[in-house]
Amino acid sequence: MNLKKALNKYITVSPEILGGTPVFKNTRVPVKILFDYINGGESIQDFLDNYPSVNKSMPHRIVSLFSNYLIELETVA
Repeated sequence: MNLKKALNKYITVSPEILGGTPVFKNTRVPVKILFDYINGGESIQDFLDNYPSVNKSMPHRIVSLFSNYLIELETVA
């Protein structure tokens, strides 16, 4: 899987938006915040409740893509 290509459907990186910080498409919400929530023990729903401008499927798809990518890495190694 080409992770970068897959993520481009859900993430925008542009110097004009938050200085190039990866954000959810059509928002100014940094993707890092999603992982901060998850690492802090909060749910994706908690994240979505606090960032309603993020399309509800995007966080789930991003987590799924990373998960599948890691599984692929394990099977190659």
